[in-house]
Amino acid sequence: MLAVAIFCLAYLGIALGKIPGLIIDRVGVALLGAIAMVVFGIVTPESAARSIDLPTILLLYSLMIISAQLRLGGFYTWIALKILPFYTHPRFFLLVTMLVSAVLSAILANDIVCFAFTPILALSLIEAKLNPLPFLIGLAVSSNIGSAATIIGNPQNMLIGQTGNLNFTKFFFWCSPPSFLALLAGYLIILWIYRRRIYDQGEKIYVEPNEPRQSFDKWQTSKGIFAILILIALFFSSIPREISAIGIAGVLLCSRKMKTRDIIGLVDWHLITLFCALFVIIHGFSQSNYPDIVMNQLADKGIDLHNLPVLTGISVILSNFFSNVPAAMLLIRFLDPLEPAQWYTLAASSTFAGNLFLMGSIANLIVVEQASNFDIKITFRQHATVGIPVTVASLAILLAWLL
Repeated sequence: MLAVAIFCLAYLGIALGKIPGLIIDRVGVALLGAIAMVVFGIVTPESAARSIDLPTILLLYSLMIISAQLRLGGFYTWIALKILPFYTHPRFFLLVTMLVSAVLSAILANDIVCFAFTPILALSLIEAKLNPLPFLIGLAVSSNIGSAATIIGNPQNMLIGQTGNLNFTKFFFWCSPPSFLALLAGYLIILWIYRRRIYDQGEKIYVEPNEPRQSFDKWQTSKGIFAILILIALFFSSIPREISAIGIAGVLLCSRKMKTRDIIGLVDWHLITLFCALFVIIHGFSQSNYPDIVMNQLADKGIDLHNLPVLTGISVILSNFFSNVPAAMLLIRFLDPLEPAQWYTLAASSTFAGNLFLMGSIANLIVVEQASNFDIKITFRQHATVGIPVTVASLAILLAWLL
């Protein structure tokens, strides 16, 4: 019962994003939950360490190193500047922006893409007298949808792919069709909502972000792109993904110009800490029989997670209540290892669910925070106006794909 209490308090804190009276965020809440599991003797320090899925952490860490290489090489800034000339045709510019964001997010972490693209896009939209809302919200929406297409598109997909030992190729061919159709639906929905408000004649004041833009370095960017191409090729082989990724990351660290401190400094240690803490919390919670009791009771009422539409609905609810990474961690232990479709469904549904509300995805929050540096305010309501219909359409496409 103590394990259940700690689990419930931790997940409630993750859902709220804080603990009343304390300045602490979701990562801190999860870390406190993991510490409590160890301090109260529910799990030993040794079993806590063993509960952490090291292959998933290695894969996540390695991809962050590769993303850091590209970011320091100015790759993201270069790509953003290449698509900016299309702003003279706003509707086509929106399409190009969403396509580029989706493709890059399928290969690299979607939050990195949003972090790099938002400042350049926001400044250009202000100068072009365009309404920044459809383009910036479109950036967040497309990065979430695009990341659903591959195992390495976002953290929860990495976890699902590693835990389920899923094949990279089969995952892509199962998840990419609904992702592409959802992206198209998202574009059309944004066009419809902002059909008469795509131009903004109001004059805005902007403030340059504190972090300077990275100048483009052709050699360093080429190294990063070449590393990605080799890594993707290795993903189609029988070599474990985490071994391939950490090997490529190690090669990139052998640089004569980029300091190791600078590259590692761009690793999202908060996200890695969140993963490790959640592994420990879920392990402690699983020590009791309560999860199995709950699932058996739900099955008796006809709510079976092995039913793909039911799994989709539960995934969407939990992803918006707890966020998609904790939701995925909670649900994967109930999936059938011999039924890959269940794992694909969880990956797609939990990712699509991130578009429903502003708090559902880290990428959404990054876009909002970066846009605020340019005096562009994206409210919860403005995001939900797009996010709700886009998510409904995406889930409808996913359900049709399941059927």
